[in-house]
Amino acid sequence: MSSYVTHLESALDGTNLAAHTLQTTHRDRPLWVRYDLEAVGDALTKDRLRDRPPTMWRYRELLPPESDDAIVTLGEGMSPLLPCPRLGAQVNVGDLWIKDEAQLPTGSFKSRGLSAAITMAKELGVERVAIPTAGNAGGATAAYAARAGLAAYVFMPEDAPAVNKYEAALAGAHVFLVNGLITDCGRIVQDGKERMGWFEVSTLKEPYRIEGKKTMGLELAEQFDWDLPDVILYPTGGGTGLIGMWKAFNELVELGWVDPDDLPQMVAVQSTGCCPIVRAFEAGARFAEPFEDPATIASGIRVPSALGDFMILDALRESGGRAVAVDEARIRDWMQRAASTEGVSVGPEAAVCVGAAERGAAEGWIGPGDRVVIYNCGAAQKYPDVMARDLPRVDKDAPDWDRIAAGRAPTTER
Repeated sequence: MSSYVTHLESALDGTNLAAHTLQTTHRDRPLWVRYDLEAVGDALTKDRLRDRPPTMWRYRELLPPESDDAIVTLGEGMSPLLPCPRLGAQVNVGDLWIKDEAQLPTGSFKSRGLSAAITMAKELGVERVAIPTAGNAGGATAAYAARAGLAAYVFMPEDAPAVNKYEAALAGAHVFLVNGLITDCGRIVQDGKERMGWFEVSTLKEPYRIEGKKTMGLELAEQFDWDLPDVILYPTGGGTGLIGMWKAFNELVELGWVDPDDLPQMVAVQSTGCCPIVRAFEAGARFAEPFEDPATIASGIRVPSALGDFMILDALRESGGRAVAVDEARIRDWMQRAASTEGVSVGPEAAVCVGAAERGAAEGWIGPGDRVVIYNCGAAQKYPDVMARDLPRVDKDAPDWDRIAAGRAPTTER
């Protein structure tokens, strides 16, 4: 199958750039991948999708590689879409769902974006890639680079979750810990481009991670039989997934597969410990000011300055959505609530969306009949320090049966 990509387009000013050649940004801002959607519509139908393998590459016509042989895959995609009535009852949302990206090959939604980015890097002749990351993207970069036979360099804050550090190293990446934030890691990657000869695959510094992430939206539409939900709650750091889904929904409108009047409200959810998008949205600004001294246990959304800030804010406003910051101190409680009521291994990033659902119902911007989807971006097991809690002990020789019978409610206190 050949590619239906026609060109790349500056998200900032609409400048067209050539496709099928290495591109990064335009005026230091991200690029869109554009397709001949009329030709896509002739080649791809809903019926043709049904018999395809359950991976994100089932949407091949809406993805960028020219050759099927270039695709670097670990089987990512078609993550479960789970109804969550008990959790919904607790937060007063009558029709609540979780799309569980934690079940992807690298344990998070980063599998999608990095599968697409590494695929295109390989196809365009790249031999080594580099990325700054606060968490799951490092492991995904390492895994897909290993799959493609590319060298990977991963730079992450020294206080990043331990699992993220070790999984990247296990997959053969050159992992370096930096005494700073993800923005500091980003400067190192940027400064090393000429010296080290690597290609940067960080959030929105190349055009193709958006294309992988947009498949979350394509899948959601297909799983709901092309009837999109009313509200999508999305934990937002760099925002690639939110931007990508909004792009997917608009492509589906152009294909005539969904009604333009039935698109969901996109809600960017952040922690009070790091909420630059919320501040910009509330101020009516097009761009977000960097957030000083960011501090949140949801490391994936500890992004003080997002390259695609204006793209996130545009999607929120075009969709009639909003940006919401929830209480940092309650993140562990929301993780506990989701896991204990529904058995879903919700990471701290998705936990902020549980808080946003509760708030939305209380404030009325989530209505009684609204269908609401939370994206669980990564498994709780990726965050052992966040999961940690004190547990009761039992003497192997003299178990205290009264205490066992009484039980003890799990606690998030540390």
